Amino acid sequence: MNELIRAQSGATVVDVAPDGGDWRYTGLTVRRFAAGESAALPTSGRETLVVPLAGGARVEVDGDVHTLRGRDAVWEQTDVLYVPAGATAAVTCGLDARIAFCWAPTEVRHPVQHITPDEVAVELRGAGVCSREVRNFGTPAHLEAERLIVCEVLTPGGDWSSYPPHKHDRAGTDESELEEIYHYEVAASPSGSPGFALQRVYASDEREIDVAREVRDGDTVLIPYGYHGPTVAAPGHDLYYLNVMAGPGSGPDRRWLITDDPAHAWIRQTWPELDIDPRLPFRR
Repeated sequence: MNELIRAQSGATVVDVAPDGGDWRYTGLTVRRFAAGESAALPTSGRETLVVPLAGGARVEVDGDVHTLRGRDAVWEQTDVLYVPAGATAAVTCGLDARIAFCWAPTEVRHPVQHITPDEVAVELRGAGVCSREVRNFGTPAHLEAERLIVCEVLTPGGDWSSYPPHKHDRAGTDESELEEIYHYEVAASPSGSPGFALQRVYASDEREIDVAREVRDGDTVLIPYGYHGPTVAAPGHDLYYLNVMAGPGSGPDRRWLITDDPAHAWIRQTWPELDIDPRLPFRR
C-alpha cells in the first residue's frame, strides 16, 4: 500500500477507497468543481460526510435540498452534511469549489444531518509549540454515523501537531481500531512560495510501517496502523489537515480512543505550565 498519495492536477485531487487488503474501512475523494457543475454522489453501501474545503455546494438528498455555505478557504469554519447509505444524492456547485467526500462502507442508514459551525465548539488542544485547533464536526459526540469519524486540525507554522505520537490500531477498553487518512493543505508564504510539513508514522507492534515524509499542499497520507506523529508545520506556513477515520467498530462501538507512545507521553504533563499559541484560534 502506498502511504503517501500526491495531489493530482485534474478534477479529482485524490481518491482513496478500501482495497480489501491492509486498507478496509476508509474512503476519501477530494474533487474540484467548476462553476455550475453537478455530479451524482455514490451512496450504495457507503455513508458520506460532505466537507467543503473551498466554496460551497447544493446537495440534493432524496429530493430534499441542503445548501452548504462552505468557506473561502480551510482557515475558516464550514458547515458539513451527512448523507446516509442508500440515499439518492447529487452535488451542484454554483461557483468554483473544492469538496471533500469522506466515507466508510456500511449498509446501515442514519438520518441526514446538516451540521453548522455554531453547533460544534472549537477545541484548542495542547500548549506551547504543541498547540493546534481541532474542529470535531464528525466525531461521535457531534455526528450520528455507523463507522465514519471526521475532524479537521489546524496548526500554526512552526508548531508540532499529532503529538505525542499515538495509535489506534487495536480494539480494547482503552483504544479503538481505526484506519486514518490525513489530507493536507499548506499555507503559502506572504510572497506566495509553497510550504511544506513533515509526517511521521512508525510501527507499534510486529507490523512494519516506517514513514518520514515531506508533505505539500493537497497531499494525502494513509495510516493503516502504527504510531503517528509528529506532524510538523514548517515555520511561516500554517498547516491544515482533514482526518478521516473508520474501523470495524460500528454503531455503539464507534469510538475514537487512542494510546500514546509511552516514550513520549510525558510531554502532556508540561502543557498546564504553558500558554496556548496566541495565533489560535484561526480566523473564523
